[in-house]
Amino acid sequence: MTYPNVRGTLTENRPLADLTWLRVGGPADALFQPADMDDLQTFLRDLDARVAVFPMGVGSNLIVRDGGLRAVVIRLGRGFNGIEIEGDLVHAGAAALDAHVARRAAQAGLDLTFLRTIPGSIGGAVRMNAGCYGSYTADHLVEVQAVTRSGEAVTIPAADLKLAYRSSDLPQGHVLTRATFRAGRGDPADLEERMAAQLAKRDETQPTKDRSAGSTFRNPAGFSSTGKADDVHDLKAWKVIDDAGMRGATLGGAIMSPKHSNFLVNAGGATAADLEGLGEAVRKKVFDASGLTLEWEIMRVGDPA
Repeated sequence: MTYPNVRGTLTENRPLADLTWLRVGGPADALFQPADMDDLQTFLRDLDARVAVFPMGVGSNLIVRDGGLRAVVIRLGRGFNGIEIEGDLVHAGAAALDAHVARRAAQAGLDLTFLRTIPGSIGGAVRMNAGCYGSYTADHLVEVQAVTRSGEAVTIPAADLKLAYRSSDLPQGHVLTRATFRAGRGDPADLEERMAAQLAKRDETQPTKDRSAGSTFRNPAGFSSTGKADDVHDLKAWKVIDDAGMRGATLGGAIMSPKHSNFLVNAGGATAADLEGLGEAVRKKVFDASGLTLEWEIMRVGDPA
């Protein structure tokens, strides 16, 4: 395969395990890290249209299967991580970390505190409509900028993305490059205090020191987390997993965290097959016990070994 000339970095047959939080997965056909917007557009324009592309953030919500990925993985870096404040708007590059955006906004007296505890980057937050504590990306997103598979730069209003619970209608092959959010005002010290409390709660209830990819399964329809004191837990993913007796379940090097049963953890030496296999075993047990079908929140891509 002949690839277009680039100014960034293009590595063929690049293993992906070290780029994901779960540290599993085989190689991609190639990994492209563009130098800047022009480099990205030129590459996509000149790349054979039959070649699949897969935009990848920091790999915080991803299982790459052991056989790898037959695609060019596009991973944005420093040229795409800027954060700018304009009145009540926050413009963030797709490679900017969610936590960094939350803190930069708070310093400017803007409330995007819900992003502080979400692992990953802004591109992934938009694609998955990430959220917590009763606030979601969709509540604040104004528009995104992206590059199409043919290399055209486009601006997409938030309404056209049809953001829903942990999903969006971003067209196939589009690479998000920037997002604009509108945020309410708040006292910077109060916002920092709120984020500190959220971090403390997360560390108390989630296996933040283990190798996980965040929540494994979406909550059943109609029971998304709000974080409020009167929140009903009966049909949360972690609760139905508990009720099915799968907290602490293992397969190879994979385990459903004893600390939070909706967290799939690489306890050491797990393969992608171990992790996905354990997840599927949990889904079956939950269905047998409750009749509920859990939907994956972690994205799984690639071929089995």
